[in-house]
Amino acid sequence: MGGIALLARESGVQVSGSDENVYPPMSTMLEAQGIDVQQGFKVEHLYDFNEENDNNNKSNQIVVGNVMTRAMRIVEHTLNENLLYTSGPQWLYENILRERWVIAVSGTHGKTTTASILAWILEYAGLKPGFLIGGVPENFGLSARLGESPFFVVEADEYDTAFFDKRSKFVHYHPRTLVVNNLEYDHADIFPDLDAIKTQFHHLMRIVPEKGLVIVNGEERNIQDVLDKGCWTPKEYFSSEVNAEKQTGWASHYLKPDGSVFEVLFDGETHGKVSWNLLGKHNVSNALAAIAAARHVGVPIKFAVEALAEFKGIKRRMELRGTVNGVCVYDDFAHHPTAIETTLKGLRARLSQNKIIAILEPRSNTMRLGVHKQTLSKSLETADQVILFQPKGIDWDMGEVLNSLGEKASLYNDIDQLVEQVAKTANSGDHILVMSNGGFGGIHEKLLSAIELKG
Repeated sequence: MGGIALLARESGVQVSGSDENVYPPMSTMLEAQGIDVQQGFKVEHLYDFNEENDNNNKSNQIVVGNVMTRAMRIVEHTLNENLLYTSGPQWLYENILRERWVIAVSGTHGKTTTASILAWILEYAGLKPGFLIGGVPENFGLSARLGESPFFVVEADEYDTAFFDKRSKFVHYHPRTLVVNNLEYDHADIFPDLDAIKTQFHHLMRIVPEKGLVIVNGEERNIQDVLDKGCWTPKEYFSSEVNAEKQTGWASHYLKPDGSVFEVLFDGETHGKVSWNLLGKHNVSNALAAIAAARHVGVPIKFAVEALAEFKGIKRRMELRGTVNGVCVYDDFAHHPTAIETTLKGLRARLSQNKIIAILEPRSNTMRLGVHKQTLSKSLETADQVILFQPKGIDWDMGEVLNSLGEKASLYNDIDQLVEQVAKTANSGDHILVMSNGGFGGIHEKLLSAIELKG
């Protein structure tokens, strides 16, 4: 929604918005672009415009995010007063995407990273793409822009659209180039099971044109299940491992085990060497998918490989927040066991013997419901020390995870106590990885300050 606000503002529309608990980087980015974000969901916010607007200063159109539900006063007022409203995805298609070549990046994990890499490759090639990404790519400093070419990169989420439209967001985008990174069970608050998610991806496949391209992770059986339901578009497969038995499609050859240096292969031939700042098998997959998508719109593989060397990463994706007294503190958005596991394994491959302290806040709706509690402990095994924070509203006993991990794990429900304990035990050379899809009470700065005071 923040990215859509940026696009609307860049299109010449006056924009304001409401939300709860807005935090960086989105809050600071919106502020920098002159977009007023008001705290809470109040009816008055629908009318808080300057006197130049007609119609008693009320909004000409309300773009409704999927956090809004019936029985909220602002929603009931909108319906009772017959105000003009739409969803974010629908507004995006009708006002921005309708005449563009849409390159959509979908999947359970890696959407933000892959979309950011792809947008940068197109920028590096001089194509000046538009984009809407659920994070802030460091190469751009913005999560969205209109661009100056027909090409538009969009992070395509399977979450539902709005209280009045229960289709997945991505069916609104009408992509010509579609990336499907992976497919696992998530969003337990709206999907009863994995098959329900597969159905939504099948609906997405139905609207990709015959002259388009679907780029698929060949290691994912669940995606193949979707394709088996019907796909009317040419396909290209990618894999982060070289498969000697299948030399068609996209693959990689690791030159460093942490994935920071690898060769790009297409149909069995090497097309260049990537040397970049990202790490982990998952990011190698993300890179291959982005290179494939860029090639579909006309970017030679050579330029894509060169672009990755200058890719700066994304805020909140293994972002180094600071180093104090030899202790590194990272911020990462990982909130699904698969993403947690691959992130930790990538960090371990780079660090070798250094101590890794993993701090996790299980904040997503799926985590709060306890859907992943059986696989969570395994995803954290790579860390030398595990610290779990139990926020309010958790519907299951997180102590079960502690039992599986043994003495290296501990549980806190007070952030300040957690910070105090970590600062007391952290030593020079340690790496602290904080994982949450929220602000986590400003824990990163608290950790850095506490470690600095420790001396």
